[in-house]
Amino acid sequence: MCVDRRTEIREFLASRRARITPQQAGLIAYGRNRRVPGLRREEVALLAGVSIDYYTQLERGDARGVSDEVLEAIARALQLDEAERAHLFDLVRTAHTTGSAPSRAAQPGVRPSVQQILDAMTGAAAFVRNGRLDVLSANRLGYALYSEVVGFPPRPANLARFIFLDGRESGFYADRQGIEHAAVGSLRAEAGRNPGDAALADLIGELSAGSDEFRALWAAHNVRYYRSGVQPFRHALVGELALNYNALELPADPGQTMIVYSADAGSPAERALTQLASWPPSLE
Repeated sequence: MCVDRRTEIREFLASRRARITPQQAGLIAYGRNRRVPGLRREEVALLAGVSIDYYTQLERGDARGVSDEVLEAIARALQLDEAERAHLFDLVRTAHTTGSAPSRAAQPGVRPSVQQILDAMTGAAAFVRNGRLDVLSANRLGYALYSEVVGFPPRPANLARFIFLDGRESGFYADRQGIEHAAVGSLRAEAGRNPGDAALADLIGELSAGSDEFRALWAAHNVRYYRSGVQPFRHALVGELALNYNALELPADPGQTMIVYSADAGSPAERALTQLASWPPSLE
């Protein structure tokens, strides 16, 4: 599953221009028989202010000498959001280093001071994950909320593996489609940032071999950040609850992110978290 950067650049750019119609880009679509529903290469080049040959070279995966200014122009032409723009820059940045650059050093666990922060949060469920979506540690309420996830071997539990393989018949994530897109989008972003991660490549291979849903979503090249919002759950102990979530990156621990789930005061979700607070800490 270690796809070269040229292929990644080509497929990502092609997928982005395929989703934008000329009308959405502010262009007049001439001719009735367009072979593609989205933008043509020459239309992207026009919008970005570069030659068709230059853009074609980039979309074929040849990113040699491409400046940040050109990438910014292409990102605007393709109407990339923040995550997609960052992914394009990551792909180009690593285009000529894949295979020779070492994987980014990653902490195998959380530092004691980070664990202290987790444990100090008693009214919210929290855990720390890495870019591969491994759950590295949690507070007591986090383990209680995610008891179904962390109960699956091997340890550390992996959120993507649970979503697409271990927990396919589980209703733990009430918005299954949403969490599938979020997981794949996060893994896509990580693959762009850290192409030398062999463990990530192994995980992508495992998920692709075991899940048609994952394989189809991975092929779409969508990138997504899981930063804030509302996540609905169906917990075996307390039933349905919708929790606010915020993702906090840990700058001192590259690649680690703390996910915190909280409930509105007086809400059914808050009462459910209070119930979960008495969950025995057997999975910690």
